[in-house]
Amino acid sequence: MNHELIEYRDQVYHLLNSEQGIKKRKKRCHDVETVFANIKQNHRFRRFMLKGKQKVEIELALLAIAQNLRKKAA
Repeated sequence: MNHELIEYRDQVYHLLNSEQGIKKRKKRCHDVETVFANIKQNHRFRRFMLKGKQKVEIELALLAIAQNLRKKAA
């Protein structure tokens, strides 16, 4: 039994169920999830081509730039 993990879970539970946490969760559904769904479904992005944290961060940044350009063009 990991007491530290249980403590973290309790802390996260209280943060997520606070008034501010509920507001942020409601906003996330509309702001973030649709962007990732669009990248995955419409642009067929399923996995990163590069390995390593730094390279994946660069690839993700390029995806974000491309998404923003598509958004501005529409």
